[in-house]
Amino acid sequence: MLRVENLTKVYPNGTQALKDVSFEVADGEFLAVIGLSGSGKSTLLRCINRLIEPTAGKIFWNGVDVTAAKGADIRKIRRQIGMVFQQFNLVKRSSVYTNVLSGRLGYAPTLTSLVHLFSGADHARAMASLDQVGLADKAFVRADSLSGGQQQRVGIARALMQEPKLILADEPVASLDPVLAHSILKYLELLNKERGITVVCSLHYLDLVHRYASRAIALKDGQLVFQGLPKEIDDAQFKSIYGQEAERVSLV
Repeated sequence: MLRVENLTKVYPNGTQALKDVSFEVADGEFLAVIGLSGSGKSTLLRCINRLIEPTAGKIFWNGVDVTAAKGADIRKIRRQIGMVFQQFNLVKRSSVYTNVLSGRLGYAPTLTSLVHLFSGADHARAMASLDQVGLADKAFVRADSLSGGQQQRVGIARALMQEPKLILADEPVASLDPVLAHSILKYLELLNKERGITVVCSLHYLDLVHRYASRAIALKDGQLVFQGLPKEIDDAQFKSIYGQEAERVSLV
């Protein structure tokens, strides 16, 4: 279980990105995080695995205080938490295969990781991960030769290399067209339902939340303004999250 308690983040320039945010995510849930750009969604996800340091509050992952972890302990925690980024975060000049193997670096001894030496089991795992996302035939092409949707699938395969129990997906379909958006979310849904991997995914479009999420939370100006079932977000709730001038847009 993931538990966030009174999480606050204030950046050095004084911007308060999160204000006293608290919620829980049960094992096996697909939680959508919604809200306007700048509402704190990305900051929240990056605080969970300590890519960003929280200013105050606590984050517990399976009973372990993530906010207090240091050194080897935080490395062990991050092994269990895969991250999928909006802009893919691939090494463009490297092959798809090399990018996927890099997801295993958290398990490698320091010297081994520096020279990128991996075991036979890791190589087999990399091909299996690429096969899982339908890209085994692209293993040895450069990452920047792929389409946006394919690059995001490489990002998912890289996250799978960690054998994660939790995947944090930071607006993974924001830069993709509707067809590709659904294809990426279907891969995350498959991992959630077939492997039991908990997914916390920030999304813009409410119809995607209704289609894929089992539960949702909403942020507005860094504050938690909704948590519950996606179907509970009625027109009034939608306006309170996105503003009175906002209109629902369907991503079909």
